Amino acid sequence: MVTYTKRDIVRAVADEMDVPLNKAEPWVDSVIGALRGKMMDADPTCRIELRDFGVFEVKKTKAKPKARNPKTNEEIFVPAHRKTHFKPSKRLKKFLRTPLKELDSDEE
Repeated sequence: MVTYTKRDIVRAVADEMDVPLNKAEPWVDSVIGALRGKMMDADPTCRIELRDFGVFEVKKTKAKPKARNPKTNEEIFVPAHRKTHFKPSKRLKKFLRTPLKELDSDEE
C-alpha cells in the first residue's frame, strides 16, 4: 500500500501550478486548515461538499450503554460523540469501481 503525506500533496500542487514547493505549501496548509476548522466548528454536524471529489461529513453517534471491550470482555459505556465520514463523488466512485487487471491475474 502506498501512503501519501502532506508533503506529497504539496509536491503535486507545486508541479500542477508550476511554482516552487515553498509557495505551494501555504496553499495546501490553508485548505487543510480550513477543512479542519469547519469540521471542528461543527455544532454538532456539518457537511463539506467538494464537487467531483466527494463529501466530508461530521455525524453524531448514539451512546452505547453496553459496549464490550474485546480485550478484557468487560462491559463499558461509550458516550455519544461525533465521527467523520467521507463519501466519494460519482466520478471518483466510478473510477474506484473499475476492475484491476493485476488483481485478477494474481488470484488465479
